[in-house]
Amino acid sequence: MTPRIALRWQMLVLVLVIAGVLWLLAPVLTPFAIAAMFAYLFDPLASWLQRRGLGRNLAVTIVFLSLILVLIVVLLLLLPYLQRQIAAFFAHLPQWLGWFRDVAVPWLNEKFKLDLELPDTSQLAAILQEHWKEAGGAAASIVSQISKSGIAVLSWMMRLIVIPVAFFYLLRDWHMIIDRVHDLLPRSVEPTVTRLARESDETLGGFVRGQVSVMIVLGVLYAIALLAVGIDVGPLIGMIAGLISFVPYLGSITGVLMGVIAALVQYHDWTHVILVVVVFVVGNLLEGYVLVPRLVGEKIGLPPLAVIFAILAGGELFGFLGVLLALPIASVAMVLLRYAYERYRASALYRSGRDAVIVVPGDTQAATTTAIIAKPESPSGGA
Repeated sequence: MTPRIALRWQMLVLVLVIAGVLWLLAPVLTPFAIAAMFAYLFDPLASWLQRRGLGRNLAVTIVFLSLILVLIVVLLLLLPYLQRQIAAFFAHLPQWLGWFRDVAVPWLNEKFKLDLELPDTSQLAAILQEHWKEAGGAAASIVSQISKSGIAVLSWMMRLIVIPVAFFYLLRDWHMIIDRVHDLLPRSVEPTVTRLARESDETLGGFVRGQVSVMIVLGVLYAIALLAVGIDVGPLIGMIAGLISFVPYLGSITGVLMGVIAALVQYHDWTHVILVVVVFVVGNLLEGYVLVPRLVGEKIGLPPLAVIFAILAGGELFGFLGVLLALPIASVAMVLLRYAYERYRASALYRSGRDAVIVVPGDTQAATTTAIIAKPESPSGGA
């Protein structure tokens, strides 16, 4: 076995070992993955403050405290309003379910010759309303179930506390960690890995920051537009549609379905239904032609089906950690696929048949042509 082949086998074994460790420790690594994602997102801000003359520790402290302050302010302002929206949602839920059972299902059965039957949902709606009016009765029930295992509660709390702590230290030592990983790379592959890592950073950074911006902008736009249309729970529907818009078309489809049902139940006319549809059509156009090109651009280049597959595959293989890392890994995979494509185009396998002339049986003109396959020249320049 040549040293080059041995090196490739060693690298393959190393990659498999790392993948196996990640798979085994996925539940433990989830808070660290979340912290690393935040550190990656806000490292440019800390570096910008550092270039303005601040020390790294001071810059990271300012970023960390600013994020905590923003989170507290948002929660204080948003949570009461969100609570009212959820209360309105549960108040309208019996009407929605009743409309779907008494109007939508009979219409579908008559129109498409179906035999759909929807079970009585009044009891379910009553239970949900009762829990909500009890100010967290459902949540208290869940907590009581979990609290039967003190170890489970302690583990959950520890993972929650780990996220901000790990975020602070990862953000502070981000560049040192990158330098250490760079120093550990085998020198034979260091130039290639460095180039791919740089391209992956450009792709991943632009995509993640841009996609988060698109989600926030879409959520705010949908919420304001649905509130202007007159939908009582419009802001809640808009926020939900915006937050899940990272999955192609899922946000728009979910928002349209929820908004149309809310409009029909609340107003019983087609005017508000059309207005709801117009809101999401305009939002989808803004997303496709304004927000994504300006905020995300062609940073990832994944088709919608590939994005959906990446999320489902990540969740199936690694659970919540896989869903969290699905799109970042997919964006890096695009860089690796482009590199593999370049290597293939430059390989002897691709170039070996380019000068071949294929004779087609029965073609009299081609029958006089001899198939010539290009042979590599000898070191002396002869054939």
